[in-house]
Amino acid sequence: MEARAIQRTVRQSARKMRLVIDLIRGRGVAEADAILRFSKKRAARQIHKVLKSAVANAQQAAQRQNAPFDADQLRVKYAVVNEGATLKRFTAAAMGRATPIKKRTSHIEIHVASDAAPVPAAQAAPATKATPKKKAATSKKKTVKKKKTQKKTKKASK
Repeated sequence: MEARAIQRTVRQSARKMRLVIDLIRGRGVAEADAILRFSKKRAARQIHKVLKSAVANAQQAAQRQNAPFDADQLRVKYAVVNEGATLKRFTAAAMGRATPIKKRTSHIEIHVASDAAPVPAAQAAPATKATPKKKAATSKKKTVKKKKTQKKTKKASK
């Protein structure tokens, strides 16, 4: 089961929010929830909201599919903070000028997925290998090229 949640145009810079999102990436939902709840960063509040929303979305998806749901088995599979639109404002400066102020925003995206057992190797697609005949042909070409280059280098060195 996989679900995602996105919050757009959060009024905080992406650079500051990435410090917090890096703490929870790849962790279990319960552990990520605890980290965000006790973090002193302002960004943790917004990220916590998005995480709770992603878990709720996973629960709704499980309900729709009539599948069992356990929030303790969810992990933060993908968590990223991207830059949003920048609000451009101006403030007064000396000698009648104006200086720009950039009010940055960001977009938070979190994907949660259940811990599923890895796919057995038998079900994975078999890797294609070159036939021995082709290998022999390519090695022959390489040796011919080597001999030609060796002859050229000998002539050049004389």
